[in-house]
Amino acid sequence: MQEVVDRLLHFEPIQYIFGHTLWGGLDLKLTPATLTPRPETAELVELVNQSFNRQPSNRQWNVLDVGTGSGCIAIAIKKAHPEWQVTGIDISAEAIEIAKENARRNNVEVDFQVADIFSDECEAFYTSLHTPYTLIISNPPYIRESEKVSMKPNVLNFEPSTALFVSDTDPLKFYRRIAELLSCTPYTSHHTPKYLFFEINEAFPQELAAMLEQLGYTDIQISNDIYGKPRIIQGRMA
Repeated sequence: MQEVVDRLLHFEPIQYIFGHTLWGGLDLKLTPATLTPRPETAELVELVNQSFNRQPSNRQWNVLDVGTGSGCIAIAIKKAHPEWQVTGIDISAEAIEIAKENARRNNVEVDFQVADIFSDECEAFYTSLHTPYTLIISNPPYIRESEKVSMKPNVLNFEPSTALFVSDTDPLKFYRRIAELLSCTPYTSHHTPKYLFFEINEAFPQELAAMLEQLGYTDIQISNDIYGKPRIIQGRMA
């Protein structure tokens, strides 16, 4: 007990102290290689589920979670839609190992892979797909470096910075890259609509909406989180 108290007094997240957390009905192993899943991310998953639960034509969907971390999004999506083929990718090999273990802990099969979306290999893979992803969902790094000054030490000192922060000079770089990859993948013979869902920085909803529109997305919607802040953006590439 004293060890736990000492670690808490040094602002270490309790999820890392105990090595797991309960989130969205899942029991997830966590380490400093993975972000602690937030309530806002659970809202993102819930919005996806609400959007597609009643559509009869989605049984063979291929879903991609970019920047999967602990695998929380991909696993939650697979739990809700066991008929979907779900893939999760992350640049961190250590995070992918945690995600694989979390899939086993929660009795689902998700294809987790190490991948860098900015690599030429990754771009070649997406542009060569014969069956494109129907849905891409992502909670990418979106906190600007300049926002660190207002953040607490439990985040700054313990959680993986590569999963949190992006430069002030190009804060939309991950969104742009992911949206471009989805927009350039080929259509299936049935011209399946392709959907995009992002968790976003509350400072840039309109900029993101304009970017998606410029790339050819339609039905763009921005949703607020439980605190009333713009937190999720979605679009459709038909």
